[in-house]
Amino acid sequence: MRARLGLLYANVSCELREVVLREKPTEMLALSEKATVPVLHLPNGQVIDESYDIIKWAIRQNDPDHWQEFIPKTDYLVSENDGSFKMALDRYKYASRFPEQPPHIYREQGEVFLHKLDQILQNSPFLLSEKQTIADIALFPFIRQFAHVDKEWFFNAPYLHLRRWLQHHINSASFKKVMKKYPKWHIGDNTVYFPDLDQGSC
Repeated sequence: MRARLGLLYANVSCELREVVLREKPTEMLALSEKATVPVLHLPNGQVIDESYDIIKWAIRQNDPDHWQEFIPKTDYLVSENDGSFKMALDRYKYASRFPEQPPHIYREQGEVFLHKLDQILQNSPFLLSEKQTIADIALFPFIRQFAHVDKEWFFNAPYLHLRRWLQHHINSASFKKVMKKYPKWHIGDNTVYFPDLDQGSC
């Protein structure tokens, strides 16, 4: 999701090939040994297979709100998000696969990061500025996942500012666009672009 949010912000349109991970196409596997999505294949042959790196690539192409200046601070937040928080999220979300601890232990581990973000958002509607920046779209999909594991718990937890921030993103037009469903890609299908722009393609 965050790669698409980055492409949408930058108005950089790419050919979209929707895949089902349990039926990974050989074309995707040939591009990236990670065998995960997203994978961005550029005309010069470069392959970018990390979603945050795709966002940074996109805003180097077009950056109307000057998000590049926030990259150093965002790198710091993404490092924690994609590290210890993502580990706790995966165990909390799929607790049956990690029976070493009860789910609430994994949730408490993730709450360390939730508390940090809520403290930041006490003084600003967004993480690094009065306006949305790269930090917000880079973290939002993961906070949404965490909240949706147990919505009743999250929406009663003491994270008022984080809940407001999350709801803003869920209600946004950008979120609705990136959540649009696409059919699974097959060789020979008509080309689908995301975002669907009149011009500009990676």
